[in-house]
Amino acid sequence: GRATARLLAACGARVGAVDRDASRLQEVTAEIAAAGGSAVALVADVTSREQLEAAVATIDRSWGRLDIVCANAGVNGTWAPVDELDPDDWDETLRINLKGTFLTVRATVPLLKRCGGGSIIITSSGVGTRMFTQTSASAYAASKAGQVAFGRMIALELAKHKIRVNTVCPRALSAEREDTY
Repeated sequence: GRATARLLAACGARVGAVDRDASRLQEVTAEIAAAGGSAVALVADVTSREQLEAAVATIDRSWGRLDIVCANAGVNGTWAPVDELDPDDWDETLRINLKGTFLTVRATVPLLKRCGGGSIIITSSGVGTRMFTQTSASAYAASKAGQVAFGRMIALELAKHKIRVNTVCPRALSAEREDTY
């Protein structure tokens, strides 16, 4: 998230940076300001509908528009064999990764529509597609696969509003092959 916010600001975007950690958020917005960019710090938890709606309202009051949404918040969660994975840990991973993405999109779409369109970028993972090379990541993989499906569905739904939706699925480089993603 930090790298994306800094890059967008360097390209001239005004950044509404969202994080539940106020000190980490202040660091990012200070870095952007020091580099000559424009950013507003928005303390919000992606699992809170009310906090996300308040963050979007601040963006609307500050700039009157929204063009790009990066739904990037997420956690690795607990990686454990399925028969040892606590259901609460499963819920927490899906709540942050999948529900948080849904709530972020839900809160931002009205402003994107009002502005005549825009772009939504969902950060998922190669583990959410077909790169099943590790065990004990069932909650994480399920949440990331859910993001991929959600992104595809809303891409169809929002196209008529000129809102483009892309899901990126980064993957760590393989130790054996540096060109494997």
